[in-house]
Amino acid sequence: MTEEPAFTHPRHHLDDALLTPVRYSAMAALGNGSEVDFATLRDLIETDDSSLSKAVFRLERTGYVAVRKGYVANKPRTWLRPTAAGLKALRVHSAALQAITEIQVTPQVDGEGH
Repeated sequence: MTEEPAFTHPRHHLDDALLTPVRYSAMAALGNGSEVDFATLRDLIETDDSSLSKAVFRLERTGYVAVRKGYVANKPRTWLRPTAAGLKALRVHSAALQAITEIQVTPQVDGEGH
């Protein structure tokens, strides 16, 4: 029987679906739970249609974003909203990133002064 390590590095709590800057930025922008249209989100996170479209596809497939399509003045429009699972994943991922930044190496003092 092996013992569990006393410390598990926080990187093990990072979510693969949130590892790219565009996907993480999109989820962070949706972090208050609001629904937003595609173009507004694109402009807010300063990316292009293609990059955001790919990110939304992955986030939707993962179950982190709900996509609603419709029309405004006969023009197609897409709205995005985070799911409860997406908001939870964002919180866990963000906490792991913060925990990673708080890890510090403690200087070791050996008998030879090295």
